[in-house]
Amino acid sequence: MPAEKVMQMFAAFVLAATTVLAHVREHAPPPDFTITSAKGTKRLYDLRGKVVVLNFWATWCPPCTDELKYFVRASHMFGSRIDLLTISSEPHDVAASYLRATVVIDPSGRVSYISQGGLSWDELRTAILSALATPAPGTPGPGVLR
Repeated sequence: MPAEKVMQMFAAFVLAATTVLAHVREHAPPPDFTITSAKGTKRLYDLRGKVVVLNFWATWCPPCTDELKYFVRASHMFGSRIDLLTISSEPHDVAASYLRATVVIDPSGRVSYISQGGLSWDELRTAILSALATPAPGTPGPGVLR
């Protein structure tokens, strides 16, 4: 592939990635999008009511593949209390720094944590526990009777 074409593709991806990441803010709902997997198609919005962990990664990114063990560990530790989505985009000539991001969404559908770059187990565990402490929509607070 000619170098000029690679640079054009890279520039287009960087623009798209920075535009999407610019709209992700803590304590606000993330942009809704469709997730297609072997289990079918869902919208991110449809996952509200649970803690959702989104991780954007690539197989050619060593820090990305290194942190996958933390997502497996989180899946075992938190089970059905969380939805873990690892999203991969595979073009090798895309900058890893724009793909490596983890977003934790609380049960109310708001972003409770954003990490760009490598992630430690303690960071991930703390972000999930914090999001799990957030009541789901319609859940009465402590001491509130219905």
